[in-house]
Amino acid sequence: MRRLGSVQQKVSCVFMTEVKDEPSRKRDCQPFNMVATTMLNPAVVEADINSALATEKLDGTCCYVTHYKGKLHLWARLDRKANKQAEKRFKKYQYSHRSTKGFTWNVEEDFKTVPDTWIPAHRVKHHNGQPVPDEHGHIPGWVPVEDGIKQYCWHSSAVDYGVGTVLLLRPVATNDYDTLEVAAVPLTDLQEQTLELIGTNINGNPYGLGSKKQPIHLLVPHGSVRVQNPPPVDFQQLYSWFRSSDEGLVEGIVWHCGDGSLFKVHRHHLGLEWPAEDTYLGNKPVVVHVGGTTVAAGDGSKSLFVSMSHLNGRCFSRLRDIQFDL
Repeated sequence: MRRLGSVQQKVSCVFMTEVKDEPSRKRDCQPFNMVATTMLNPAVVEADINSALATEKLDGTCCYVTHYKGKLHLWARLDRKANKQAEKRFKKYQYSHRSTKGFTWNVEEDFKTVPDTWIPAHRVKHHNGQPVPDEHGHIPGWVPVEDGIKQYCWHSSAVDYGVGTVLLLRPVATNDYDTLEVAAVPLTDLQEQTLELIGTNINGNPYGLGSKKQPIHLLVPHGSVRVQNPPPVDFQQLYSWFRSSDEGLVEGIVWHCGDGSLFKVHRHHLGLEWPAEDTYLGNKPVVVHVGGTTVAAGDGSKSLFVSMSHLNGRCFSRLRDIQFDL
């Protein structure tokens, strides 16, 4: 059975894309911009995109739940990237050929080192025992999130290994996608799933979660936030939906096809700005279901779990309105 929402690789755009000689809207200091054309990616027809499940593309950082040292752990996304010289050579090739096909890498010499605990993502190709970079020049992978590592402190705030739970944001019920809940969920329920970490200190906090004094970081299972009335997969109709619909105040859409393939469209693909002044997710009502027993047996230093347990049963009219009593 296919597990909905597993994101291990870069997701292809639902449209064919082209390179334009203009500064990127998404990546600082990138002198070219990747935009969508009006032509559908041929692969989406084969995957029956019209029967796919449309879900909100969330603006955070990707995570994964799998085993580490014999126990289930949260893992952070860490793509192995090229060093400066190799990156410069790759970008020059991409700019002049308008493609990355035909570019050759020397993985041992061209790529930065990664921690010994790093593992490549699923379906990364290998050649002579070495992982092969994707079309973007990255080797997708993961590192375990361990307590006390500053680089992943916001990841750590959303997981309690003492109890074996994470703070999850999800629809309150399978038949109610308008209302969200924050819940302490066992890691065992999420084994081999990928999730998005969103919150105060992630990507400029487009959803308005928490504050500097009271940061809030939550994990959202990929594919869990449905787009209830998605437009047809057509350039102009998607463009109008993103511009004019309240539900279109999202970073993008990810389509989950019946054959397991994933496709996306980002506002930047359509020449639209992100983040928006407001977001659809940030304005959804939310209820907190973090009981005291899920915290008491765990690490007392997990202040976010403790703070959320003090809000157990509380409802907020908007996700961005969650705040703790001082």
